Amino acid sequence: MIETAAPAFGRFIAIDWSGARGKRYAGIAVAECKAGDAAPRLVEGPGGWWSRTAVFGWLCAELPREPALVGIDCAFSLPFAVAACGFPGRQATAFDLWDAVEEVCAAEPDFGGGPFASHPLHGGGFWHGGPQPDWYQDPHRATEWACRADGLGHPQSPYKLIGSRQVGKGALAGMRVLRALRAALPGRLTVWPFEEPAPGASVMVEIYPRLFLKHTGFGQRKIRDGAEMDEALRRLGSQPLERAGPVSDHDSDALVSAAGLRWLAGLPQAWAPPGLDDIARRQEGWIFGVGMTGS
Repeated sequence: MIETAAPAFGRFIAIDWSGARGKRYAGIAVAECKAGDAAPRLVEGPGGWWSRTAVFGWLCAELPREPALVGIDCAFSLPFAVAACGFPGRQATAFDLWDAVEEVCAAEPDFGGGPFASHPLHGGGFWHGGPQPDWYQDPHRATEWACRADGLGHPQSPYKLIGSRQVGKGALAGMRVLRALRAALPGRLTVWPFEEPAPGASVMVEIYPRLFLKHTGFGQRKIRDGAEMDEALRRLGSQPLERAGPVSDHDSDALVSAAGLRWLAGLPQAWAPPGLDDIARRQEGWIFGVGMTGS
């Protein structure tokens, strides 16, 4: 394990994500909080809705103002036991994968990633629909197995593109956004764990909101109202939001994740979990906060 000091941030941003097609999505929510213990707040998208392009534009404008720790609820890479088949004869990295996703999906609007999953070279491992094919092995990254071992939830394989819990298209869209952000903010942004945090730069990390809800004792339950939201925030060291009435799943995931990022960011073991090996650092990535006590 590499000993890593926890970097300091003054701002924490959490994004509940969507890989859907369309011009705007109810499934995207953005929340932020400052260092300290003030309650997080929701950031309203243009016209009251977020698109992926709008999130990209907002981050491009906001991150140069003050370095932030930014968490996005999407896989930053794919299981390379399968993804490597798209790069015959070379040891590809996550950045190579992002380049391939962009090359295949460049014409897709709003950072959509769907065409990659149907590409003749790269799309062979995706399960698109119908009964589970005999060839499908439900591949997972090491961080997803570590999340299960920690009792923090059961992330779906990004290669499984069926059912309400599928995450693959959101992951592919997220890779396009991450790639574009790195290009738009040179020297101002690093993507963990593929890059080490740099002084004065913002850091993007992969998050899994269920992890924070597990830590607050909600288990598999959803937060449904303001009282439950305040209890979850309190358990993450945050002041209450004091919001009355019902709370949507997307808003609650973003709000709790923003407070959770602030809570985790100061823990050195979150930045260097024992399972974070070279494959994770170069190819597959890691869910922030998973595997902190693993062997």
